Amino acid sequence: MSTQTQSQSPTAALSASGVSIWLDDLSRQRLQSGDLDRLIAERNVVGVTTNPTIFAAALSQGEAYAEQLHALAASGADVDTAVFETTTDDVRAASDVFRPVFDATGGLDGRVSIEVAPDLAHDAAATIESAKALWAKVDRPNAMIKIPATIEGLDAIRETIGAGISVNVTLIFSIDRYREVIAAYLSGLEIAKAAGIDLSTIHSVASFFVSRVDTEIDKRLTTIGTDEALALKSKAGVANARLAYELFEQEFAGERAQALLAAGANRQRPLWASTGVKDPSLPDTLYVTELVAAGVVNTMPEKTLEATFDHGVVEGDTVTGNYAGAATVLDKLASVGVDYDDVTALLEREGVEKFIVSWHELLDTVRTALEAAK
Repeated sequence: MSTQTQSQSPTAALSASGVSIWLDDLSRQRLQSGDLDRLIAERNVVGVTTNPTIFAAALSQGEAYAEQLHALAASGADVDTAVFETTTDDVRAASDVFRPVFDATGGLDGRVSIEVAPDLAHDAAATIESAKALWAKVDRPNAMIKIPATIEGLDAIRETIGAGISVNVTLIFSIDRYREVIAAYLSGLEIAKAAGIDLSTIHSVASFFVSRVDTEIDKRLTTIGTDEALALKSKAGVANARLAYELFEQEFAGERAQALLAAGANRQRPLWASTGVKDPSLPDTLYVTELVAAGVVNTMPEKTLEATFDHGVVEGDTVTGNYAGAATVLDKLASVGVDYDDVTALLEREGVEKFIVSWHELLDTVRTALEAAK
């Protein structure tokens, strides 16, 4: 049954179905122009995620950052300091914009995420140190620190949560890694509880990437080329995410999680990331309308947000009744020769590498601006 009434916009219907809409973008220009306030008021946006690619794009557009970069150059700041200062200032300002949402939702939404430097992805100790520094610098309860779900990242997630810091776990591609992420979150909560930290103040989301799974698997299906293989194109991303939600339900119904929830802890919500459609032959709202379930976050680039607002059809929960079909999709992929474990391992490596490239582009942009401002 459709949950979208005639008087409701599709984004309002999505929110009414229990999906928190976060914008996957942030820039100082967006903050200064009032555009972020507009998206909160008109597009049901209740949070923001950032990453090195987003900040590289924002700072390359320059003018909004010119004054601050000039002052940093005059003070003799190096490039790492300048990046730290500019990005945390944006996240702090956005956190203040979202503070009414944070208060109204009891801390569930109104969240703004900032990522540790991606070249630390395989260094747990350095990631923990960076997460604590970013948390202290932003100094807002509605911030979230993004940590990639690498093997080393799991240790960092556990210790960062254990220190009472809210974490957005990013770059999750496989169900097995997601299971490990949930375990790291629960371990972190147990550490925090033992330290006397109020568990209700700690929030976390687990960012499960969607479109990149389809892009890689569809490439492999095209190479295989059989009718059976081609019939599976563009089905893996949604199926994988639906099975992630099934795991979320199972794990947080378990005895260990229930004991922590009873002590005031929050569930770590699944977040659908990489929701912009890469294949132009697909509906541009595919990774929104096919992944509607209560208690999830969908973080969208603005293009996907506007497409959803304009013509998204929201028909209630499209996840929980579809677990068997999703499992069948993955079984069929295996039967035609697609190696799921190889795909997800490759996507994790590529995800880290892409963010490292963006991070160095960001450093180069800021370095150039600092030199020009001297």
